[in-house]
Amino acid sequence: MKTIIIATDFSEEAKNATEYALNMAKITQAQVVLFNLHILSVHVINSRLPYDAILTTAEKAKQKMELEVANLSKKHNLSITPYFAMGDFNEQLQYAIEAYQAELVVMGMHKKTLEGDLLGSTTTEAIHKIKTPILAIPIGAKFNGIKKIMYACDINRGISTEILDKVKRTTHLFNAVLKVFHVNDHLPETSVATEMLEPLEGVSYYYKSVQSDAVIDEIKKELISFKPDILIMVPYEYGFWSSLIHKSKTRVMSSGLEMPLLSIHG
Repeated sequence: MKTIIIATDFSEEAKNATEYALNMAKITQAQVVLFNLHILSVHVINSRLPYDAILTTAEKAKQKMELEVANLSKKHNLSITPYFAMGDFNEQLQYAIEAYQAELVVMGMHKKTLEGDLLGSTTTEAIHKIKTPILAIPIGAKFNGIKKIMYACDINRGISTEILDKVKRTTHLFNAVLKVFHVNDHLPETSVATEMLEPLEGVSYYYKSVQSDAVIDEIKKELISFKPDILIMVPYEYGFWSSLIHKSKTRVMSSGLEMPLLSIHG
């Protein structure tokens, strides 16, 4: 992994995600870019300050961010590049990804996420709009290495070679054990599943298939049983993914769990 972008607003959740990502970067020897989007406060907007005054406010925020980066660099003995931006979050994040050819974006999950929604609104929107893999870190998660990875999928929908290659690279990167977990109300033929998972050859993985229409319940049970360090999912526009961001189902899944979620687009 060459470059990781950490998107932060310096909230407690974002600080936790930053610590997680920096400790992970030490293992993967990745370059780190700390991305911060400066948002003008309602007070500044309503006061109708002149343009020069707004620039001064932004410059102070940039200096504060650069000081934070310097402190983090010293604490972790890592070279961290600051990226200060203003404007639309996803648009500016995409610019940063392209500028540094980042392979991963790390973001935090808000506290309210663990009580109700799986992800904060900013993270959810980024997952749907940004094609680069996004690792969402809940407030309770700490990086202690990645030894086990669970990839929850629906083989009946089909899995692209591109997705499996990314899952394979992630597993190789951490020298982890992978579990491919399929859940659907119709089980695929064993030969079909075996053929579809051929791109994973070369990594240590298990395959388990469960017939059920209670997708969230089955994933939650498997997470409790397998205890992976990361859950990988693909953000389909409909069906499997949309069921996860439905509040009532997500409460069942996220309650009591502190599971980093890696979203990989096909």
